[in-house]
Amino acid sequence: MRMTDLIAKKQDGQALTEAEIQYLIEGYTEGTIPDYQMSAFAMAVYFKGMTQEEAAYLTMAMVKSGDQLDLSAIEGVKVDKHSTGGVGDTTTLILAPLVASCGVPVAKMSGRGLGHTGGTIDKLESIEGFSVELSPEEFINDVNKNKIAVVGQSGNLTPADKKLYALRDVTGTVGSIPLIASSIMSKKIAAGADAIVLDVKVGQGAFMKTVEQARELAQLMVGIGHQVGRKTLAVLSDMSQPLGYAVGNALEVKEAIDTIKGQGPEDLTQLCLVLGSQMLLAAGRVTDLEQGQALLQEKIQTGQAFECFKEFIAHQGGDVKVIEQPELLPQAPYQIEMKAQRSGYISNWVADRVGQAAMMLGAGRATKEDIIDPAVGLVLQAKVGDYIEQGQTLAILHASQPQVDEILAYLQDSVTIADQASKPNLIIDLIS
Repeated sequence: MRMTDLIAKKQDGQALTEAEIQYLIEGYTEGTIPDYQMSAFAMAVYFKGMTQEEAAYLTMAMVKSGDQLDLSAIEGVKVDKHSTGGVGDTTTLILAPLVASCGVPVAKMSGRGLGHTGGTIDKLESIEGFSVELSPEEFINDVNKNKIAVVGQSGNLTPADKKLYALRDVTGTVGSIPLIASSIMSKKIAAGADAIVLDVKVGQGAFMKTVEQARELAQLMVGIGHQVGRKTLAVLSDMSQPLGYAVGNALEVKEAIDTIKGQGPEDLTQLCLVLGSQMLLAAGRVTDLEQGQALLQEKIQTGQAFECFKEFIAHQGGDVKVIEQPELLPQAPYQIEMKAQRSGYISNWVADRVGQAAMMLGAGRATKEDIIDPAVGLVLQAKVGDYIEQGQTLAILHASQPQVDEILAYLQDSVTIADQASKPNLIIDLIS
């Protein structure tokens, strides 16, 4: 078998066999296939695509390139959830304890963030004392006892994916849908999930800008999951504006606490109920999505979800007082208001620009070495479709310094106020 033959085969639009894909992933991981040949192959895939079978073969080859977590000692169906990214995406902080309060084990491995805000791990570390470092035994025991644990990524999971993603990033092939799908699914499968729920974002604040692209990606990932024996469901959700109101780390933790107590933003609550009901369905806890949503709402209304959240934080060393009194979370020394420059309806909040403004304040990382300030960020005061008066506060910037004129100007350019506007549909499609 020769790499040049596999490149030519893909350039001709032919499907590769499982053995051929295993050969090229093993060779690339071991270093016998050089970057320039894998670059040519990635570009061929970018233009010619892959069948679902090929994408599944690629997914499992990357899974087998490194460690795989064995979660068989955890009782029940382990359901993982993945979001393709967004602005103000706090769903994991809410979904993990909410679903766990229904008796479904949530054994979650999350990462740190590059970009406008931190990842789930960074957000949780806004809570004093919270530890993301658990031994495998502690991790499994916590989930069996409390139905929930969230830890940082560890071990040598999917090294082939890490190496291939870095190559795609510098060769203009990041946008290949089969390569995106295989990358995401390989990490979820290697992390030990029995079933997977995918939140595929669509819009200006998302990687997939059109519904057609997002639907193609979601359908391929669901197909890959089923082909390799994982029950997989997907939601297409709108990311043309930030989800919820808060964009930051400690700020998003506070919003998550409000939401799990039943006092959160309408859109964030709705998405969590939809994703959570899919997780319950995938785990066999309920027989349909309506039953799932009713159970989740009951856990919120009775306070059981909030109690599960507190137990989760306590068992991983976090200060529960912070959950009961969110004002104890890190707070920025300056709060600066951004005012509306005219009256009218908000017709657009460019989500990725809002996220970039939060990053400029210090809420995110441009490189892995950057240090996040957990206190900074911004909180919107109005969303698309809302009517506002000239001079009304549109957003509050939580800053570490008083001079933020450049960021205010940048943020003003991200909002459009018009004579009329309508609210976007948050849930675009469900794919099973």
